[in-house]
Amino acid sequence: MIHRRHLLAAAGALAAPAILRAQTVEKLTFYYPVAVGGPLAAIVDGFCGAYQKETGVAVEAVYAGDYSQTLIKTTTAIKGGGGPHFAVLLAAEMHSLQDQDILVSLDEIGLDAEAKRWLDGFYPAFLANSHADGKTWSVPFQRSTAIFYYNKAAFRDSGLDPDQFPTTWASLGETAARLVQRDGSGKVTRWGIKMASDLGNAQWTFGALANQAEQTLMNEAGTEVYFNQPKTIEAMAFWLGLASQYHAAPEGMSSWSQLSPDFLSGNTAIIQHTTGNLANVRDKATFPFGVAGLAGKNSPHTVVGGGNLYFFKHASPQERQAALRFARWVSAPERGAEWSIRTGYIATSPAAYETPELKAFIAKVPEANVARTFLPVATGELSVHENQRVYKALTDNIQGCLTGTKTPAQSMADAQNEADRILRPFKRA
Repeated sequence: MIHRRHLLAAAGALAAPAILRAQTVEKLTFYYPVAVGGPLAAIVDGFCGAYQKETGVAVEAVYAGDYSQTLIKTTTAIKGGGGPHFAVLLAAEMHSLQDQDILVSLDEIGLDAEAKRWLDGFYPAFLANSHADGKTWSVPFQRSTAIFYYNKAAFRDSGLDPDQFPTTWASLGETAARLVQRDGSGKVTRWGIKMASDLGNAQWTFGALANQAEQTLMNEAGTEVYFNQPKTIEAMAFWLGLASQYHAAPEGMSSWSQLSPDFLSGNTAIIQHTTGNLANVRDKATFPFGVAGLAGKNSPHTVVGGGNLYFFKHASPQERQAALRFARWVSAPERGAEWSIRTGYIATSPAAYETPELKAFIAKVPEANVARTFLPVATGELSVHENQRVYKALTDNIQGCLTGTKTPAQSMADAQNEADRILRPFKRA
């Protein structure tokens, strides 16, 4: 995409001293992933247009594909001598982005007392993947937790209470099994549950499962993983058991891209997905649906996900500061509320939930508040150095288990060994 320069139209700019005019930022470019259904690009364009109208600074969003594609395009462009001033990338990519030496921390950009209070205003769970080496490396923006969407009509026709969603693994397995429907020949026409196991998504599904067994998957430094621990293996065994024990899920793999279509078509009664898909489901579901927190071994637990705003060191000091000003503007309570209402993502600060607009919306659509209530039992997403390589090692072994070529214990042992090899250079003496 060709990036065009726009002239600054801020009032009073020409009256400023020449040295200030020379440092004025006329335009910012950022890369943005469109990762789920819904009118996300139009909403982001609206924010950018409103910011330009208010400040005179043009902010151009370049829509670069899903999260993985956006990461590749961002790093490739920067290494080629260009690229965006900032980008929305997965919060979990912090350590991998540090490996490439392209980030600038918020501390280096400059945080005065007011900016520090602004950072303190985010939900702590959304900052879990933002801190390293005593610095803050990203700003929560497009944030979510994993939740269940479930078909209330399917619950009713299976003799289940649609207002009582399971809270434990055992009850989830039993409920999902009852939701399975077969035709006269025995072919499944509706599965009880599906969770994504494809590359780029399996680690998020598994991060939630591990937390449900009360197992942390990595250290804060991103140099160690804990895939071969007994509780991690137990989480893998439960995932496998949804198909092998409860016969509630199809054997083998399920892809993220197919979950929403399968749910909306009635092919699957429960899917694990992002709260950022709520607006899409609300618009397209032809049946009554519910939203619930993820069940756990003994009680509900989940994982946070989604994208943060990252800032890049190739930008000039003035461009970095301008990008940070946009981040502060777009994360203000009133815009956080609008973002949550229009997309389904969780507003990133408690202050957004105190706005009249979001209060009124939640009163009308209580499903929009479910994910937020599970933030206290959410864990940060798997985030380590060489993140994509570790994700690939873990995903390969998860898929090996789900397809029956490895036991849960063997799959996790193999994933641990490969991850240890990848992370060895980052271990500190």
